[in-house]
Amino acid sequence: MVAIPRYRRHSGPALLAAGFRPFFLGAALWAAIAIPLWLALYTGEVGLPSALAPLVWHAHEMIFGFAMATVAGFLLTAIPNWTGRMPLQGGPLASLVLLWASGRIAVLFSGAIGAPAASIVDLSFPTVFLAIVAREILAGRNWRNLPMLGALLLLLTGNLLVHLESLGIAATGELGNRIGLATLLMLISLVGGRIIPSFTRNWLTKARPEIAPPAPEGRLDLATLVVTGLALACWAAAPDAAITPWAALIAGAAVAVRWSRWRGARTLREPLLLILHLGYGWLALGLLLLGLDDLTDVLPATAALHALTVGAVGTMTLAVMSRASLGHTGRPLIAGPGTKAIYALITLAAVLRVLSPLAGQSADLVLSLAGTSWSAAFLLFAILYGGPLTQPRVTGDAAKPI
Repeated sequence: MVAIPRYRRHSGPALLAAGFRPFFLGAALWAAIAIPLWLALYTGEVGLPSALAPLVWHAHEMIFGFAMATVAGFLLTAIPNWTGRMPLQGGPLASLVLLWASGRIAVLFSGAIGAPAASIVDLSFPTVFLAIVAREILAGRNWRNLPMLGALLLLLTGNLLVHLESLGIAATGELGNRIGLATLLMLISLVGGRIIPSFTRNWLTKARPEIAPPAPEGRLDLATLVVTGLALACWAAAPDAAITPWAALIAGAAVAVRWSRWRGARTLREPLLLILHLGYGWLALGLLLLGLDDLTDVLPATAALHALTVGAVGTMTLAVMSRASLGHTGRPLIAGPGTKAIYALITLAAVLRVLSPLAGQSADLVLSLAGTSWSAAFLLFAILYGGPLTQPRVTGDAAKPI
């Protein structure tokens, strides 16, 4: 049975009417700001007032800053539909967003305020968020989504491991970031495996009924989730182990086969669907490249890493944020010119970032172009979707494509 969500009347700012509104907007703004800051740091134009090493800070903020906010926006919007309980709104939601934003500032200036204070501030958000999600899932007896609690616990653990390095307790910064990224990729595999074939089936039934729908969920899907989880666990815990590249290759092949059964090539007419398929395709490619990296010299290690981060995580977050924002603010599920531009920019960013190490003397230029495309995609999202996210839900003629 599907729970029926209940919504209390919200008289405050529309931005605080639902979790996706402030967190999607905040995630987009931070993604647009953090990458230019990182590029300036990478080229030596600025110094970083953080207690974290520059590369560790970059990975941490993309995983536990930007991506964690998108996870929060998604879950706070989905959980009322899963459980039938009231959504988080108003003051409590504002407090949670403030904890997240405070963590970004604290980590950035941790060299000035001290690593202990920064750690406490930054870890407060995932801790409180985990408690909120646990309360809702357990109170709603929504056992099917218990894995979400495990994912949030892993994200909290990974974040903690990064801060242990800043505190000088253990050299676990890279391990923490790998655990965080592996968890995000597993969420893409799990949630993407639910929504992509479902949305595709619904669209094909209405728009192209002559085409066979995506294959129904079965043992192949479960097997893919298992091998993907094992491969990501191997990479997170022991990236240099002999079994890791083989596990990644097997997982990448399984993800590719699963993905091929969802009729993605039939969704070229529908950008809102096509971008979801493209994001999941980056997951397959990234895992395959991750396996090939240790076995061949075809591409450097950064190619696989950025196929998974810029490609899979970046594309899927924009795909989910745009679709959810349109639907939940009363807009039609149609990608207008602006949304199509967002999708083109994030795809360009992923391709350029993966190929930048092969550009020779032009590598830094291609890297800068990739960063510019990334920031432009998320800044454009913030500009185009900022109005709908901060205004009341609309209907009728006012509900136009973005």
